[in-house]
Amino acid sequence: MNRAVALLAAALLLAGLAGCGGSGAEPGAPKGATVVLDFVPNAVHTGIYAGQAQGFYKDAGVDLNIQVPGESTDAPKLLAAGRTDFAILDITDLGIADENGLELVGLMPIVQRPLAAVLARRDGPVKRPRDLDGHTVGVTGLPSDTAVVDSEVSADGGDPAGVQEVTIGFNAVASLAAGRVDAATGFWNAEAVEAERQGIPLRVFKVDEFGAPSYPELVLTTTRKELKEDPALVEGMVEATTQGYEFTESKPQKALDDLLAANKSLERADQQAQLKVLLPALAPAPFDEAVLKEWSVWASSHDLLPEPLEPKSAFELGQ
Repeated sequence: MNRAVALLAAALLLAGLAGCGGSGAEPGAPKGATVVLDFVPNAVHTGIYAGQAQGFYKDAGVDLNIQVPGESTDAPKLLAAGRTDFAILDITDLGIADENGLELVGLMPIVQRPLAAVLARRDGPVKRPRDLDGHTVGVTGLPSDTAVVDSEVSADGGDPAGVQEVTIGFNAVASLAAGRVDAATGFWNAEAVEAERQGIPLRVFKVDEFGAPSYPELVLTTTRKELKEDPALVEGMVEATTQGYEFTESKPQKALDDLLAANKSLERADQQAQLKVLLPALAPAPFDEAVLKEWSVWASSHDLLPEPLEPKSAFELGQ
């Protein structure tokens, strides 16, 4: 073999080695991955931003890009199409994706209980959920709102058919403040906190206190394909996200600093108030199969799912 041929062979060998792994990254370097949030960044996501700022994702081999959803973002379809590696999904959206055969899988809970609630002015006529029978309740227009109202009213001994729903969009606090409705659906970690900070006295009826099981509202999700083809990436994502929420639980102020540093438009007082009420629900824990079964039956009975699903088909149990 002459010198020119030998040099060419050496160059080809080096090129081949550099191409191993598909990305040209150095061996052992963190692998790029994207997670699409369920909503604009807020206190619910503190563990993710803390995990990124504290280096937990890099240490677990994940170079994480956090993507904020746009108005037209359909995270389940982005996942199914391979346009994102992970997403934070509402558990009902994950259930619907499973019913539609999208082959998605929930990896871990992000928040351990439902956030939905019915909010009523403390000085108004609604003292408990059954009092909604014969009164107005503001809803966003999403099917989940009707499910929450029906669940709470029926569980408290009232008749959901007697509730007058008024579509108000996402204006629960303003509508309650102005007295346009007797009650409204909202999140106890968001609208209820905002109303309290504005001095609007509320009664807060959480859905898992009236009819619904205490199911995990938000779920870190990927595809069955990703889970099969890159288990190390998935394992690293779950490990680092868990660490991020453990860090949030043990050092909430530092974790809040990390969230705010990455999202300059957020107001500290708002997010601090939200994180304070959320902390008990953010402590990381694995899925409870029995709770998932209860949620599935509840969701189906309130027309959020066409029929109950088998948890093993949509969730990675034992994580």
